[in-house]
Amino acid sequence: MDAAPAEPVSSRPMDAFMLAAIEEAEQGVAEGGIPIGSVVVHDGTIVGRGHNRRVQQASTILHGEMDALERAGRRPGAFYKECTLYTTLSPCPMCSGAILLYGIPRVVIGENRSFMGEERLLASRGVELTVLQDDRCIELMREFMRKHPELWAEDIGE
Repeated sequence: MDAAPAEPVSSRPMDAFMLAAIEEAEQGVAEGGIPIGSVVVHDGTIVGRGHNRRVQQASTILHGEMDALERAGRRPGAFYKECTLYTTLSPCPMCSGAILLYGIPRVVIGENRSFMGEERLLASRGVELTVLQDDRCIELMREFMRKHPELWAEDIGE
């Protein structure tokens, strides 16, 4: 039986790592891209920061999570098994696959109202999920989707 997606944690204070992911999302918008940001954290330190760069780099795969993993660099597999990935939006199938491939055990999600990614798959494979339903993350996506529906549909494949 598939595990249920994580329940929202609305009373939890915003931490520095989600704020860093939000800064990445805001940078993506400032560059003319899609407002999704992510950071990879190991032992209390950000080791990789990224944001969706599909538009800026004419890329098919540079989602926020993929960009953060790329920028974390080549590391031993055991390293990623000690990391937490923070992302402003629920991870898509591609990004969820990378999370599983590298054995990242924890993912903190800014919001999943704009898009519900592969949370059930991640949970079924033992990934600990925390969904914040953060107002800033929700508003970033809501505003982007309102202004650029065609770009959002392209990015998410609808």
